[in-house]
Amino acid sequence: MRLKELLNYSNVVIQTHDNPDADALASGYAVYLYLKENNVPARFIYGGKFPLQKANLVLMKETYDIPIEYVKEIEEPELLITVDCQYGEGNVFPFPAKNVAVIDHHRVSRVLPEMNEVRSNLGSCSTLVWDLLRRENIDVNDNPTLATALYYGLLTDTNNFAELSHPLDRDIRDYLRIRRSDIALFRNSNLSLNELKIAGDALGNASYSEVYRYGLVEAQPCDPNILGVISDMFLEVEGVDGCLVYSILNFGVKISVRSCVKEIKGNELADYLATDIGSGGGHIDKAGGFLERDLIEKQGVVYNSDSIRGFLAARMDSYFRDSKIIYAKEGIVDLSGYPKYAKKALHLGYVDPAELGLVGKTVSIRTLEGDVDVLMNDNIYIMIGFDGEVYPQKKEFFLKNNVVSDEPYVFPGEYEPTVKDAKTGIGISVIPYARSCISTGKGTIYAKKLDNRVKVFTSWDEEKYYLGKPGDYLAARTDDPLDVYVIADYVFQATYESVE
Repeated sequence: MRLKELLNYSNVVIQTHDNPDADALASGYAVYLYLKENNVPARFIYGGKFPLQKANLVLMKETYDIPIEYVKEIEEPELLITVDCQYGEGNVFPFPAKNVAVIDHHRVSRVLPEMNEVRSNLGSCSTLVWDLLRRENIDVNDNPTLATALYYGLLTDTNNFAELSHPLDRDIRDYLRIRRSDIALFRNSNLSLNELKIAGDALGNASYSEVYRYGLVEAQPCDPNILGVISDMFLEVEGVDGCLVYSILNFGVKISVRSCVKEIKGNELADYLATDIGSGGGHIDKAGGFLERDLIEKQGVVYNSDSIRGFLAARMDSYFRDSKIIYAKEGIVDLSGYPKYAKKALHLGYVDPAELGLVGKTVSIRTLEGDVDVLMNDNIYIMIGFDGEVYPQKKEFFLKNNVVSDEPYVFPGEYEPTVKDAKTGIGISVIPYARSCISTGKGTIYAKKLDNRVKVFTSWDEEKYYLGKPGDYLAARTDDPLDVYVIADYVFQATYESVE
């Protein structure tokens, strides 16, 4: 859906979910301003049992003069746009409307109207609306108030950026020019005396696993940011490598995850905890997620404090118990059970970092899987795989196993990868610089299908591991057994063939 489609209506109402949060205020405000700038009259509303009460949200509304109204009834509009929610949900007051549009980033929970833009993989609705405005050639940085509001919406909906999971979330965070004094003002109005008591009570009842060196803490229902505060405090305890703080709500469990050792990625742990019952993600050291009640109960878990605590403790134990750690510099101890494979003839892409002016610089390669930090030199190419995956490769290995093609390069992936100078923060799209090549099949590897989880610290980056799940492949190059890495199952099946 394009925002310009909303301009075909003359009587428009924008609605957030009941008890709107900062993300709902910001994203709804952005849509309101877009309609106003295009001379479309609109109201910005929310319903429910109570008006805004949380101090930071009231302050945000008043500081930015956001024209949102708390209402209990309205005249039926020609178009009702639900923002940061979906029409018909339990936390969305059922105002009547002739036509409905939905702009949201949550999981699809019902049949959507024809006009909809729902991207469940984004961390905030602010990210989604920012991207929709970009499609209309609108730069939100021209309006510092709006830019700051959207930034704060993303900040709060991703637990202080701890739960960023999609590249667009990281892009908007890096791009927006904001009033940092406003952000500081809002954040410093975020903790009440009651929330301080919640944090103290939670820490007083925390438990600790001596075997796996993690903490487990239940907190009473509170703002998600408070879970992060508790997590940060518990992680400072000696002997604690990671922790899980959670709060049981009527409709699900909010979780906050922290890590202070390289062998635990917070975002990966959060994703593991949420397997089949919700969603999780974030940063390497700070992450979080949400576990849905109906999915938890389908696991046979009684929805009460004791049962949920036991369930989460069991998942934490299995995470540590069932994950094998491999350091590439030590190689794979025994390769005798690893068959030999060769790469198929595939059309790939490659980029010379010299053309980007990045030789000698540390860059972050931004992909769907996260940011990969690489020190660029004259002996490295940036490779683009058959499905758009990006990885570094030594030129000598590239020249040995690929043939340069004169065909124009066509990017096959979902998200066009970018690289960012770690020092300046300036991002560059690599696709305009990409050239075509064809793999020759000369490059061979030893590979074995995994039946357990592995964390591989590659020769490229000894501080960040790549996760391999059951069904993926653990591989090592035949000409360099210390070059150990993980290949996703679907990538392996499409790109490699047996040579034995």
